[in-house]
Amino acid sequence: MITPVLLCGGSGTRLWPLSRRTYPKQFAALLGPDTLFQSAALRMTGPGFAAPLIVTHGDFRFIVAEQLAAIGITPGPILLEPEPRNTAPAVLAAALMLAQTDPEGLMLIAPSDHAIPDTRAFQEAIAAAVPAAASGRLVNIGIRPTHAATGYGYLELSDPAAEGVQPLRRFVEKPDAATAAVMVAGGGFLWNAGIVLASAAAVLEAFRRHAPAMIPPIAEALSNAASDLGAIRLDPAAWARAENISLDYAVMEKADNLSVLPFTAGWSDLGGWDAVWRESACDARGVATSGAATALDCDDTLLRSDNPALEVVGLGLRDVIVVAMPDAVLVADRARADEVGQAVTALRARKARQATSFPRDHRPWGWFDSLVQGPRFQVKRIVVHPGASLSLQSHHHRAEHWIVVEGTARVTIGDEVKLVSENQSVYVPLGAVHRMENVGKLPMVLIEVQTGGYLGEDDIIRYEDVYARGQVAAQ
Repeated sequence: MITPVLLCGGSGTRLWPLSRRTYPKQFAALLGPDTLFQSAALRMTGPGFAAPLIVTHGDFRFIVAEQLAAIGITPGPILLEPEPRNTAPAVLAAALMLAQTDPEGLMLIAPSDHAIPDTRAFQEAIAAAVPAAASGRLVNIGIRPTHAATGYGYLELSDPAAEGVQPLRRFVEKPDAATAAVMVAGGGFLWNAGIVLASAAAVLEAFRRHAPAMIPPIAEALSNAASDLGAIRLDPAAWARAENISLDYAVMEKADNLSVLPFTAGWSDLGGWDAVWRESACDARGVATSGAATALDCDDTLLRSDNPALEVVGLGLRDVIVVAMPDAVLVADRARADEVGQAVTALRARKARQATSFPRDHRPWGWFDSLVQGPRFQVKRIVVHPGASLSLQSHHHRAEHWIVVEGTARVTIGDEVKLVSENQSVYVPLGAVHRMENVGKLPMVLIEVQTGGYLGEDDIIRYEDVYARGQVAAQ
């Protein structure tokens, strides 16, 4: 049985404004109805696969659980990283956990934000790699290059003419354009996709031989972990002592039991909007549109609107990327799409909220959009899942008006509890202890109008919370 280990940590700034620190690209639906994370989980589901083990940041635990539930997958352990420490600590924590029950069991380490359209071909490739992994090899799944990319590391084959699993000669760091062109033309190199099949025992042995100092802090972080509503929150103090390093640098580039399997059925890391354009369904003129977008006399262009109320129209565009969100719009030359991260850096320097915060704020009970905000007021649309509830809370600086537009809310204000149905409203005075619950079987939608001198999300005193979040900036 193979346990998928899905790594869900990155911020994906090159896909701004769709991908941001508070809601990175793996949780977005970029190429179809499923998110990249959901597609990755589905790709590693079926005969021969155990429930996936997820490694993610604590901020994303409810998003992970919600997206898996939406596609009918019950996860295995969900390990919550106190802070990002790159891929080596994450993989080591997963290997230590799996080794507790089945040291010789195979783990399929994979990013959760890549696109692999052919699930059947991928699963066949993994099955072909099983014998080598079961014998103690660390098997890398290498991607047959389609062009001389400089954004990937490369894997050198021992025998370019051979088929199937073979020994890996060496890793090659991201090359310059001239070197990449030579390597791709020779046919002896593959892109390093960061996908590895190996036994938990083999992974642990690699760390013991090549990065032994990492094992004590990660083992301590796991042994001192706290159960957190179905997830496992790794100990922050121990985790912080682990080196911030990638799996490749820590052990893979030093190991002598490496194998590689070429994969040729299609792959993209969707590392930028140009990659999204290449993987999208384009018309005869190379134009891809998504959402409320219209292209007129355009060529080799991506037009995307993730706001149904915002129509994007391109007229006479050539090699252009346009991505519209409710709070930000990106317009870029397609050849410079990889430079979007520089725009994020510039926005951070200006302390613009759009640099890191997503316009839709996801919570364990649902989500909310901030529709409009002024000096002393804010209007939100709030959606609460069936059976979910906000915490019992109060605010120092704001009062709230709630208007239910869909469903029925059970509202607590002080000692009073009452049902509020569609087209009814309720007023929550400043300082009042209150809670909202969706007692129905359908999502409940309301409009919240906040008034007061300070409207920040950290103005909250939480008394009870079914999600055990404590005193944090959340509702």
